[in-house]
Amino acid sequence: FFFFFFFSLLLSQSCKLLKRFYLNGMHKPGDVVLGGLFEVHYSSVFPDKMLCVRFDPPGFRHAMTMVFSIDEINKNSNLLPNITLGYSLYDNCATLGIGFSAALSLATGREEHFLLQENCSGTPPVLGIVGDPFSTFSIATSNVLGLFKLPIVSYFATCSCLSDRRRFPSFFRTIPSDAFQVRAMIQILKHFNWTWVGLLVSDDDYGLHAARSFQTDLAQSDGGCLAYSEILSWGDNPKEYERIVDVMRKSTARVVIVFAHQMHMIQLMEEVVKKNITGMQWLASEAWTLVDGLHTPAFMPYLGGTLGIAVRRGEIPGLRDFLLRMNPKQHIMVKQFWEHTFECKFAPPPAGWVEAGGALCTGQEDLENVETDFLGISNLRPEYNIYKAVYALAYALHDMLQCEPGRGPFSGHSCGSLERLEPWQVLYHLKLNFTTSFGDQVSFDENGDALPIYDIMNWLWLPDGKTKVQSVGVVKRSASKGEELTLDEDKIYWNFESKQPPRSVCSESCPPGTRLARKKGQPVCCFDCIPCSDGKISNETDSMECTSCPEDFWSNTERDHCVPKKTEFLSYHEPLGICLTTASLLGTFICAVVLGIFIYHRSTPIVRANNSELSFLILLSLKLCFLCSLLFIGRPQLWTCQLRHAAFGISFVLCVSCILVKTMVVLAVFKASKPGGGAKLKWFGVLQQRGTVLALTCIQAAICTVWLVSSSPAPHKNTQYHNDKIVYECVVGSTVGFAVLLGYIGLLATLSFLLAFLARNLPDNFNEAKLITFSMLIFCAVWVAFVPAYVNSPGKYADAVEVFAILASSFGLLVALFGPKCYIILLRPERNTKKAIMVMDCFHKKYFPLCVCLVLWFFSSSLCLGSSSLPPSCKFQRQFHLNEMHKPGDVVLGGLFEVHYTSVFPEWTFTSEPQQPSCKG
Repeated sequence: FFFFFFFSLLLSQSCKLLKRFYLNGMHKPGDVVLGGLFEVHYSSVFPDKMLCVRFDPPGFRHAMTMVFSIDEINKNSNLLPNITLGYSLYDNCATLGIGFSAALSLATGREEHFLLQENCSGTPPVLGIVGDPFSTFSIATSNVLGLFKLPIVSYFATCSCLSDRRRFPSFFRTIPSDAFQVRAMIQILKHFNWTWVGLLVSDDDYGLHAARSFQTDLAQSDGGCLAYSEILSWGDNPKEYERIVDVMRKSTARVVIVFAHQMHMIQLMEEVVKKNITGMQWLASEAWTLVDGLHTPAFMPYLGGTLGIAVRRGEIPGLRDFLLRMNPKQHIMVKQFWEHTFECKFAPPPAGWVEAGGALCTGQEDLENVETDFLGISNLRPEYNIYKAVYALAYALHDMLQCEPGRGPFSGHSCGSLERLEPWQVLYHLKLNFTTSFGDQVSFDENGDALPIYDIMNWLWLPDGKTKVQSVGVVKRSASKGEELTLDEDKIYWNFESKQPPRSVCSESCPPGTRLARKKGQPVCCFDCIPCSDGKISNETDSMECTSCPEDFWSNTERDHCVPKKTEFLSYHEPLGICLTTASLLGTFICAVVLGIFIYHRSTPIVRANNSELSFLILLSLKLCFLCSLLFIGRPQLWTCQLRHAAFGISFVLCVSCILVKTMVVLAVFKASKPGGGAKLKWFGVLQQRGTVLALTCIQAAICTVWLVSSSPAPHKNTQYHNDKIVYECVVGSTVGFAVLLGYIGLLATLSFLLAFLARNLPDNFNEAKLITFSMLIFCAVWVAFVPAYVNSPGKYADAVEVFAILASSFGLLVALFGPKCYIILLRPERNTKKAIMVMDCFHKKYFPLCVCLVLWFFSSSLCLGSSSLPPSCKFQRQFHLNEMHKPGDVVLGGLFEVHYTSVFPEWTFTSEPQQPSCKG
């Protein structure tokens, strides 16, 4: 009874496994045990018990690398001193069910009964697991074991989904994730400017997550576009592979990226060989970069030159010697390896084995004398990750045990202890940083991923038909420099006739001067190149938009950079400016000459008889009018803009006011000659004449002053006339001010014309009123024609029109007023006497009507040229009946001659049937 009671109490404080898995594994006890999951066999059968078949020597080497690492740590007095590490390794047989069962066995232990402590807690069987190599297996394992915070450090699971810390809080890995592998692929694409690629992925977590990451990262990085994306199915499905190869053949993409396993590549390449799809550049993921099964004479004409991502190669000193010292008596897995390598069986052999000629294993066979890749450790890649994973767990355990009580990271500043170790404590201390003997830094980020680094491999197809896989670069990420790609392009073998990288683009790059225009319904890498419009440029290749040039610049012919706009103004250096300047200076010179003539002959009757003082003042004002036209030529400045119209307005008002006063004096003189008219002359004395001229000029000066003060003219850069030119012009500031200035001049000119017209038939021998009438007629005709011509002339031509109007009106006044006088003074001095003046002089009688006709013709022609609203042709309303003779010809020359020297004019009336004048003498 006492024994039964004691046994029942003992059972109540223990746990019992409901089921025990029969797994292939090897174990070694220790103070702390680490677990491991490896692919020692790559197939399995499921009778009553799971049976692993097809021994995998590389997978077994992976397991022995962990054994070697633990053995090395146990011999290291500086790492985990006085603590012995043990291990418990299982074979997953490349089967999810077996791998998951092995993970549960590591978490629960191999004992069927567990004695619990007083607080219902016990030491876990293992404090960490190295593995599983498969992403799908790691997902299943971490989903469960992560609930118990048991650290899992994988050496070969690359699925980016395992970086989800909320779903997999205890998962770490020493191999970069597929997310970095995808970015490494994109770095290679960018390096060779491959923007149009195809993507093939396996139908599992590894391939599908890689495809999602690739599509997302490729779009974010602007690294290119996918011409197609296909999924390689599992199993024997030749129709599907035939369809995929047809897609590859029809596509213009020359680069193919494959995230798949060896089995998929073999099926795919068989179809590629059948369809003879050449000229492809293959990019391999780490899953098949180093697979020897693809290095066959049938595949290499197509796969030669492949660029692939491979796990970082490392060196593990002493590993080869450790493998050579293996003894088949140590573990069951070693016996399995021995039987596979030496093709023998340990006693007792299976029935019929000896009779069939099979040899018995003695355990004394020499590994160095047998052909096997097991001892090939010159290219350690997964093994190096296993080595780092074991050391990461060891360093985490070491840091935890080095904690000082009272200064720990746990509640109450406590520390973990060897007697009461918990997996979550080791998980906390995995936030570490150490350097391997090979010089690589090992640390984990917040997602449990190690600092990523990959080797870039190239498949070299040798002339003898053999294949060499060589390293041509490295892609890595560091905390300081970010992601870096280093390639030795001189070492890369390209499987093309040109021995150069292929071109793989949907559309060729758009050169500077053009912009991209997306093709509707196609990926962003397919586009047209549209030239930039005028005034816009693009100075980069594949520019998305054309940028507008600054205000003072314009696009060049190639539309790839901005050039200063051409400037336009009435310049002294252009033919038009030279002609106008010459005319202005010529007019000024003629005025000076005429003034000199009048001064020299000031005592002669013809000068004295026509109010010489006002004549001198008119000549001075005309000289100013000619000179003020120079202010309109040259690049506009503030002072020239302000001065040009003021000088022009005051000069012409001074001239016209003198003419007006002279006309009024003529009228007053002849009115005074009548009985009782002498009293009127007192209002037209010298002082009154001077005062009138001064008063009329001051009014214009006041108008200019108000205009300049209120809204002053200023220089302006006008870009409205021409997009590619800057027209420098003077804006008038106030249109009202400019209109008042011109209107005042027009008012005085009209008044002078009317007064002179009224005095044209006064009985004088040299009636200057007729000359004033003719001069005012020219003046008014010029300025009436100026208005429409000025409004319709852009830029510098508006200034040219204004200068032409100034010069034309000035020359008209100069010639009409002083031409006849200078003719008599210089050429007919015998008529420059008082007696001759009293004799009838029909100069003006002969030529005045003809001059009037010419002025009317000029006036009508100016209206036709200056107004865009007139019809294409002009018709004279009246024809003059003149004494003439004509002869037709291809070219007609006109002539004016004095055939008669006097004439008889009937009454000057404009009737429908004009009377014809008669000439005599």
